[in-house]
Amino acid sequence: CLACLIAWKAPPVQATMSCPVTGTPLNAMAFRSDVRSAMINKKVNACPIAMRLAWHASGTYQKSDNSGGSDGATMRFEPEITDGANAGLTIPQDLLFEVKQKHPEVSIADIWTFAGKMSIEETGGPIIPFSFGRTDEADGKACPPNGRLPDATQGAQHLRDVFYRMGFDDKEIVLLSGGHTLGRCHKSRSGFDGPWTSNPLKFDNSYYVDLLNKTWEPRKWKGPLQYEDKETGKQMMLPTDLALIKDEKFKPYVEKYAKSEEEFFKDFAVAFGKLIALGTKEGKEAKGDNKAALNAEFRELCMHGSTERAQALSSKVDVHEAEAGSGRTGLHKAAFWGHDELVKWLVTDMKVKPDTQDYAGDTALTEAAKFGHVGVAKALLAAGADKSLKTKEGKTALDIATEHGKKDIVALLK
Repeated sequence: CLACLIAWKAPPVQATMSCPVTGTPLNAMAFRSDVRSAMINKKVNACPIAMRLAWHASGTYQKSDNSGGSDGATMRFEPEITDGANAGLTIPQDLLFEVKQKHPEVSIADIWTFAGKMSIEETGGPIIPFSFGRTDEADGKACPPNGRLPDATQGAQHLRDVFYRMGFDDKEIVLLSGGHTLGRCHKSRSGFDGPWTSNPLKFDNSYYVDLLNKTWEPRKWKGPLQYEDKETGKQMMLPTDLALIKDEKFKPYVEKYAKSEEEFFKDFAVAFGKLIALGTKEGKEAKGDNKAALNAEFRELCMHGSTERAQALSSKVDVHEAEAGSGRTGLHKAAFWGHDELVKWLVTDMKVKPDTQDYAGDTALTEAAKFGHVGVAKALLAAGADKSLKTKEGKTALDIATEHGKKDIVALLK
């Protein structure tokens, strides 16, 4: 509803950063927007299954030998993708395929886990700590054995066996079970059917509230044992859910989080952040290609018009390099923001080609035309910029200047 949209506040996102593995720059805000568009659109709200994808990609971790976990995105391969617990998870993988195409600098493993983080936040949950830096395996050789994920037909001891293997304790078992506040079961995938809560698209503490306060009776149906609430018959719980209130060590945590959503959010954020980091290699975030990082820094300096700093760095970088994903060079960025002096230095002293086109077909000249940067346009034309080049929308720099009412640029281009 409109009121919800007005009240909702997006979590803070750093505008730009570099991938810690490749050093390639990442527009984090654009990345999040693309992930969100893939998961929430006119066709679908796939937040619950995106959280499940991140959970299952990470929940195969075994602490004793550091196998499994979120690094590698090994669920793409057999045998992991054939694990019954992963039924249906090719769907969010396919939904996120377009994000990888738009952001080739980001690993699939990072995309999956980020989608889980984002899904929790977009449905009203806490901000989940996240670091980029996962890599992708080329094949299924590193796949963990099937059977490491929780089996919903089991009880408290099974939960401890699975979660202790990963390095979690009883409190974290209850916390991560709280992810059931999002989504529902589907008979065609898990054999179970129905939502845990009355609003499966809202992340809150109602899972715990309902687990404690509703009456849960075995459902009379042809499927496996599950429970339905006596009050409405519309919600369900699994044997592993009921284990949380039957076990004397689990139940106090259920009571705690039923009482305080604030405490649940605070603790869940830490636990889920820990989950999706399982299996990542120590120190990976600090490594990377130094040359790529310097190239990214150079483009950043160009964007901000820091001529002296860009000049000092120029001998250590490829001034012509375009960033992966956007195809934009330092010249594109300087032209966009109207940095006359820096643009002139790039095309005159550094011999940067003025006609390089980015992902949208824009050149430095079409950028200058749009915003009316006369000094930039003059420097580019003096360097031989091709006025006839068209963007992917079929527009020349003159078309764009005319469209935006930039009369001085129009006069230059005619």
